[in-house]
Amino acid sequence: MSKLDVLLEGVEVEWKPLESVCSVLKGKQLNKTELTELGEYPAYNGGTNYSGFTNKFNVDKNTTIISQGGASAGFVQFIKRKFWANAHCYYLKPDIDVVENKYVYYFVKNKQSNLMNFQFGAGIPALKSDVIKKLEILIPCPDNPEKSLKIQKEIVRILDIFTEFSKELNKELTKELTVRRKQYYYYREQLLTFDESEVKTEILGSLAENLDSMRKPIASSLREPGNIPYYGASGIVDYVKDYIYDGDFLLISEDGANLIARKTPIAFSISGKNWVNNHAHVLKFNSYAERRFVEYYLNSIDLTPYISGAAQPKLNQRNLSGIKIPNPPLLLKEKIVSILDKFDTLTTSISEGLPKEIDLRKKQYEYYREKLLTFPNDNIEA
Repeated sequence: MSKLDVLLEGVEVEWKPLESVCSVLKGKQLNKTELTELGEYPAYNGGTNYSGFTNKFNVDKNTTIISQGGASAGFVQFIKRKFWANAHCYYLKPDIDVVENKYVYYFVKNKQSNLMNFQFGAGIPALKSDVIKKLEILIPCPDNPEKSLKIQKEIVRILDIFTEFSKELNKELTKELTVRRKQYYYYREQLLTFDESEVKTEILGSLAENLDSMRKPIASSLREPGNIPYYGASGIVDYVKDYIYDGDFLLISEDGANLIARKTPIAFSISGKNWVNNHAHVLKFNSYAERRFVEYYLNSIDLTPYISGAAQPKLNQRNLSGIKIPNPPLLLKEKIVSILDKFDTLTTSISEGLPKEIDLRKKQYEYYREKLLTFPNDNIEA
């Protein structure tokens, strides 16, 4: 039996409104002229990070804050240094004779998604302080403050250890992912660079069949809901009832800022029944290797020479067909694609590799945090 199990054995608990054990306070707006890059204290104005620095503070260190406004309203943080709380920032001041400071943070952090669901306002979302005040917190041994605080401190100790372990593990996994991505980009460049005297270059129009003429956009109000993916320039936009394509295809962005920014791949393979609007070109190839080879190549090169329009970038069909693609023998394409597929799975797949491992570790941490804060003990009366 663990130390925590011993502490919780036969313990009674009571749900109390947060306002009964904690003051919910709101920050005071700081004049923008008082923000300075050389300031000693961070200024929080909602959001998930500080908005600048100042030379004064209005909240002490080791304080739980909750974002009041914007898309992040309800986001919970624990600030370990003195800081300035602006008007869009709530902060908590617990009654330390009843609740452990960090216990309050972990408990409220565990309810973060609930808080964010209470955002209101059609323009800029906000969170009312009453929602926080009415949030119920579980107090062990409510009639024995000394024992209650001892249990809370033990829970905090365990969560602190687990949090630190989780952070370090995520750092290592993220570092590994960064290294693997660099390896991937390096090998992709090496594998897709050819001596022009040894490998013939073809225009894309001669390597694939263009099926753009079959595309058909549907206004969102006219789409019949279904399970067929409806694709646009950067991926799935919606799901509809019918389809116009069935098979394996390469979609290539036709327009949009991403043609320049390249935050997501501009070429991506799809399979099965689907519907494509007029914001993505549709190409059909003779084999998997040929399709994936072109996909990898297009995502690795600068397409600026083929793109028209500064305000609204566009890769029209004529320019797309004229893109020069190296055309090595099919056997070599298959080998290159096989290697790049393995790197791609490891670094970018949502169902395999390190990204999934990072996500699983995060969910595992949240699971155990919730378990610790719900007192999973048969002898406990809630």
